[in-house]
Amino acid sequence: MEVTCYGAAGEVTGSCFHLRTKQADVLIDCGLFQSGDDATQKNIIPDSIAGKRLDGVVLTHAHLDHVGRLPLLVKTGYDRPIYGTSATLELVELVLTDAAKVQAQDTLRLNRRLERAGRPLQTPLFTMEDVARVVQLLRPLDYRHPVNIAEGVTVSLREAGHILGSASVEVRAEGRTVVFSGDIGPRNLPLLKDPEPYECADGVFMESTYGDRDHKPIEVTTEEFKNIVLSTLTRRGKVLVPSFAVGRTQQLLYYLAELMVSEQLEGVPIFVDSPMAARATDIYQRHAYLFDECTQRLTDLGAVDALWKQVQFTQTPEESMAINHVEGPAIIIAGSGMCQAGRILHHLKHHLWREETSVIIVGYQVKGSLGRRLVDGEKRVRILGEEIAVRASIHTLGGFSAHAGQTELVDWFKKLLPCHPRAVLVHGEAVAREALRESLKSAGAPEVILPELGSRIEF
Repeated sequence: MEVTCYGAAGEVTGSCFHLRTKQADVLIDCGLFQSGDDATQKNIIPDSIAGKRLDGVVLTHAHLDHVGRLPLLVKTGYDRPIYGTSATLELVELVLTDAAKVQAQDTLRLNRRLERAGRPLQTPLFTMEDVARVVQLLRPLDYRHPVNIAEGVTVSLREAGHILGSASVEVRAEGRTVVFSGDIGPRNLPLLKDPEPYECADGVFMESTYGDRDHKPIEVTTEEFKNIVLSTLTRRGKVLVPSFAVGRTQQLLYYLAELMVSEQLEGVPIFVDSPMAARATDIYQRHAYLFDECTQRLTDLGAVDALWKQVQFTQTPEESMAINHVEGPAIIIAGSGMCQAGRILHHLKHHLWREETSVIIVGYQVKGSLGRRLVDGEKRVRILGEEIAVRASIHTLGGFSAHAGQTELVDWFKKLLPCHPRAVLVHGEAVAREALRESLKSAGAPEVILPELGSRIEF
């Protein structure tokens, strides 16, 4: 058995791992590279997995950096099953549909400028037709139910606690067992059950996004979030929260529901300015059987029903623009999570220069993104072609991350130590991977590998 890294090797996007045996070829994730000047080139499907060479694809979860190249894969002729949990597959359709729409809009705007300049026109990476072909190939898997997906290859999924339906993947083939962690969530993340580790493997492809640090305890972060919200509302300011539509938005709504119990948000407008987040929230509700016990208790208290009466899910651009004319305090949750696109840009343009505004950064910000520049303290940023002064309070709450911190990653790996597995650290930048490597070695890992793009590991 051998595994080739076609993404998330030395960086945090583009997850894609080609597992090859004498009888079969299987892909674990097929994610999009989302940053860097060379992203377009990296997103080209390698010849070794293009066309009909693969027997199956298994998905860990539905974030774009794990599923975004699926339409490109089907464009090469791939027509075999794509596996994941039922919740993941619903979210995959949502995420890819949204990405196709965004690309179509961006390409249209770009081509207007290119046409005026007399330059060659561009085409989007993929279209709605490509997404439709992906959807036809989706096949659901249950947690903890081993399934033979190719000759001599059996996979089994376990809860990863990252977003709804997220999973770690165990692959058994040729007398070897390799585990792909996917993105591991922290313990006690709202809505979701805790990550479930494996007990034995020959190798582990393990995420390392926050391999160099621990997050604040979730209880501390929750209290900080609530205090920022309430203090901003007291000075009649707007609370802007750039948020990923899938996972983070639903988590934030959970915390706002907690505030509903004490009636501290009574009468305050709460906007979820993202049609995609609205649809994702509907999917979460359809899969409520996956929720943890704390969420059920909050529902029993009536807080969730109270929240739905106060939240406004905006759909049209006109509804979104109208938010900027709302007088007085308000809470605005809008995409995208790294402030690179989406409706959050308009809200930042209108409110970032106001001292009474608070911007709460609640997720990982990749290098070069607007969100990262705000976190790094830049005093002036360019938004939609206009220079904007940063006078708002910028708050970074890393404790909200849907990724486990260093200690939790090491604890997850320790369950496998009796089998002396090789650790392959992926989905992390250099500093994070190197720090986690030292921590795993100290914990007893016999070998820790830091692959690069195209690296091949044999078992």
